[in-house]
Amino acid sequence: MRKIVLAAAMAGTALTLAACSENTEDADTATTEAEMADAADTGVADAGMMAETAGVMDANTATAEELAGVEGISSELADAIVSGQPYADVTAFNAALMETLSEEEAASVLENVFIPINLNDASEEAIALVPGMSERMVGEFLEYRPYADMNEFNREIGKYVDEEEVARFRQYVTL
Repeated sequence: MRKIVLAAAMAGTALTLAACSENTEDADTATTEAEMADAADTGVADAGMMAETAGVMDANTATAEELAGVEGISSELADAIVSGQPYADVTAFNAALMETLSEEEAASVLENVFIPINLNDASEEAIALVPGMSERMVGEFLEYRPYADMNEFNREIGKYVDEEEVARFRQYVTL
């Protein structure tokens, strides 16, 4: 019972903080009510964890100005990324990055700028592009398909990695 009361209090606090921060101009760090609701629905424990996972930009929606603020992305690369939007998937985005960057540099960019992969239909190649992904984890992502919801993802992938790593992976996936 205490856990339910604590979870409700934390969710209420997080929603209040999110509502207060909606008017800030720093969109990269502001946590919206929708994100907090998603966090509550999918098992992310608190607003701090949600804020940590809100940092990956979608390469299909980011502006050149937003991209130029990311470490490892020059204004020229930011313009090139925007001119290529929309990308069919993360593999197409990675191919575009590889035209001007080394494999290591492209992997570094993918840590902060990514196109979320659909857990139920992403290719093995796309899953492998998730930063920090090992061959074993690619297999685990594939094994549990189809995922009914993100709680199932949290539960199944959480068998192999800790909560922090599950939350990090969530930055790069969708259903």
